[in-house]
Amino acid sequence: MAKKLYKDTKNKMLCGVCAGVAEYLDLDVTVVRLLWTVFGCMGAGVIAYIVAAFIMPEKGNNIEG
Repeated sequence: MAKKLYKDTKNKMLCGVCAGVAEYLDLDVTVVRLLWTVFGCMGAGVIAYIVAAFIMPEKGNNIEG
């Protein structure tokens, strides 16, 4: 079964983007959040997070389950 990227609504802090990326990459969510914060301080992370928050579907809001 292919992995799909979704926002995780159960383990979210803001929109669930980092939690979804962590689940997709099989990483600890804290590591992903720290990396995203570092990139956010450089400027690119904030824009990427906002775009991902709008583009990524929430887990459970899809037809496949």
